[in-house]
Amino acid sequence: MVVRDRRRVDPETGEVRSAAASEELAAAEAVAEAAVPAAPVEVDALVELQKQLEERTADLQRLQAEYANYRKRVDRDRELVVANAKAGVVSELLPVLDDFERAEQHGDLTGAFKAVADKVVATLQKAGLEAFGQHGEEFDPSVHQAVQHDTSPEVAGPTVTTVLRRGFRFGERVLRPAMVGVTDHEPGAATPEATGRHAAPEAGAGEHTQQ
Repeated sequence: MVVRDRRRVDPETGEVRSAAASEELAAAEAVAEAAVPAAPVEVDALVELQKQLEERTADLQRLQAEYANYRKRVDRDRELVVANAKAGVVSELLPVLDDFERAEQHGDLTGAFKAVADKVVATLQKAGLEAFGQHGEEFDPSVHQAVQHDTSPEVAGPTVTTVLRRGFRFGERVLRPAMVGVTDHEPGAATPEATGRHAAPEAGAGEHTQQ
């Protein structure tokens, strides 16, 4: 604490102080007052402030993470809606593709009609449509619908041997399974070559009997 002497008469000399001397004394007192250090900040207050700052920082980081997850979820939902809409439109066109295929098999897909059909098919393929279901494919119940069954020693396992209707997938989504006939392996069945070897002697024996 600084005590200022504002008396006009100097108590030591008894003389009246001049205005300049009074100003110099006031300035010196002001400097001395400014030099007095401020009261120290409480350590507990600083610790509490640091704790609050860390809590607010953690809250902000949590909100940022939640918002980032929200944006990702919204983007996924938007992509899913778009994919579902596209798949729905393409699914409606599958019967048209079946008509194109039947017309081609009967030789009716010619001229301008063929040009239009080829353009439609090319556009759908570019968008991501893919046909599947070929003779000789390994049977897969997730993409093949078996409506006919047969057995043969000529196949090692369930194999597509007849394609009644092609299947289609759009991206990774199966829009329609392929309708197929499946042949399973029959280990005990005779091969066609063995059947032919047994048939020849029987025919010769019949002719010998007739003579």
